[in-house]
Amino acid sequence: MVKKIGFIGIGVMGKSMAGHLMDAFGPILIYSRTKSKAEDLISRGAVWKDSVKEVAREADVVFTIVGYPSDVESVYLSEDGLVENAKQGTVFCDMTTTTPSLEMRIAAEAEKRGCTFFDAPVSGGDVGARNATLTIMLGGREDELEKVMPYLRTMGRSINYMGRAGMGQHTKMCNQIVIAGTMIGVSEALVYGRKAGLDVSAMVEAIRPGAAGCWTLDNLAPRVIRNDFEPGFMIDHFIKDMGIALEESRAMGLDLKGLSLVEKLYLNLQEEGYGRNGTQALVKAVEAAAKEA
Repeated sequence: MVKKIGFIGIGVMGKSMAGHLMDAFGPILIYSRTKSKAEDLISRGAVWKDSVKEVAREADVVFTIVGYPSDVESVYLSEDGLVENAKQGTVFCDMTTTTPSLEMRIAAEAEKRGCTFFDAPVSGGDVGARNATLTIMLGGREDELEKVMPYLRTMGRSINYMGRAGMGQHTKMCNQIVIAGTMIGVSEALVYGRKAGLDVSAMVEAIRPGAAGCWTLDNLAPRVIRNDFEPGFMIDHFIKDMGIALEESRAMGLDLKGLSLVEKLYLNLQEEGYGRNGTQALVKAVEAAAKEA
């Protein structure tokens, strides 16, 4: 029996991810708060639904990638949400980056309704979403994995099962901590290189093959060099992620000073109106801090 697939959240990444599912499995049901963002998918055959509830009532498998923990909670646990309105046996997969505790709560509620829930946050940004090369960090029941794996394989290159529901999100927090550190390192290298009079493009090419090589250097440094601050991943969303990581770390008795510093720089940018820029705009805060020193 062919499964009806639903996808909620047609944003910078969700649009490409939903497109890959369509390429592999045919027309899907879609919903997003802004219908205009879904027009390309609709023109390709996606079936627009006017609410989360409508998706829940028809779909057998539902993927979500929305903005904030409050959005995830509303989509899944509100009266008009997925869990309350789904058919028994529905498979849910939340690919938003959100709090581990929320995902564990959703999993418990879904199980009460005879449904299956996975948390599967992703890394790779807009480039990974477009190219179907995302890294996916998966949490949920191990004995149910095959209910979701065929779909995830259309969106990602590296799918990593991390344990029970919520463990995908804990893994994503580790990922975001590393990204925060590499982003400030790359930003400071570019500021230093410019001040030293280097051709920064040549500098990046020189250090990429060595120990400094990383995704941020490959994908975001070139954007900074050409003054491209369009979002592959928005500062507003990264601030949300860093806040989750810091909250979780404090709950475990940890004080992550490096992450706290990067969060402060990003919060300054947000206050200055750069929240909808890509995370590579951190270089603006680094430049400002360097001039003040």
